[in-house]
Amino acid sequence: MSEPQNEIGDQAAEWLLRQDDAQWSADDQTQLDAWLGQSHQHLAAYWRLKAGWTRAERLAALKPSQMRPESVTKPKTARPFFRFAVAACVVGITGAVFAYNWLSQERVVGTAVGQRAKLTLDDGTHIELNTNSAIVAKITPWRRTVELQRGEAFFDVRHDAARPFMVLAAGHRITDLGTKFSVRESKAGLKVTLIEGRARLETANPALQHHATDLVPGDVAIVTANAMSVEKMPTRAVTERLAWRTGKLVFDHATLAEAAAEFNRYNSTKIVIAPEAAGLQINGIFDAGSVGPFTRTAQFAFGLAIEKRGNEIIVYRKKS
Repeated sequence: MSEPQNEIGDQAAEWLLRQDDAQWSADDQTQLDAWLGQSHQHLAAYWRLKAGWTRAERLAALKPSQMRPESVTKPKTARPFFRFAVAACVVGITGAVFAYNWLSQERVVGTAVGQRAKLTLDDGTHIELNTNSAIVAKITPWRRTVELQRGEAFFDVRHDAARPFMVLAAGHRITDLGTKFSVRESKAGLKVTLIEGRARLETANPALQHHATDLVPGDVAIVTANAMSVEKMPTRAVTERLAWRTGKLVFDHATLAEAAAEFNRYNSTKIVIAPEAAGLQINGIFDAGSVGPFTRTAQFAFGLAIEKRGNEIIVYRKKS
């Protein structure tokens, strides 16, 4: 169940007030980071309030000096009280909330099995969605966040140092440092492939074991709930992994079981490879929807049999 927005706003204001205290410690910062990592709503509320305080303090600093007589000395308690008042205003004033929503962009985009989609955000970032994928993109004047809810997406990010671009997926966060990268979420774990630039990959969910690394071109990171590994791949291999962007599947010494699993992501007709044929290896480039040509290739290349059963194509070795 999602938290009420007013409660999240109150919590964010409390964190900011505590942060202004002279007793703020490293342990406090760790607790704040954990709270921010619990959801993108926490992150948005915190930065929205922080930005509101900053603007309010700037306006206060710009007031003419004659409106504030030099003979009057402010007590030291005035600043915390001022911050508290600003927090109350930012949380409670309907106009501020309306302005934030008006300046914000949220888009929900999804694809069905076999479909792909392209979109461009207002900041100039290009996103491509693979089969059976979904994202929620939230662009505000202070932050840019995309949540990958399922599937796979490619990001060509328009870098903006003042507004970090973050992708949230499977309890982890990828922060853009001027980047082109792909993110795939599956039962096997989260896979991040960096094509260009740099990106920071780190655990965002405090319930998971914490991992963090900086990725450079050619890096492929595989993350599960308890582990992270990074391998370097040649340019050709990275390009092959992104062939889905043109509707192609590229196999280089892939087993029939692995190839069938990829085809099954894109098609309602499923390929079932019998255990005795699962380890046979195949090479080639296929259209993502070419279930028939792929199974016939396997049939003739390895002397296998194929049989259609409902929405499944069974590939098996003939009995002698």
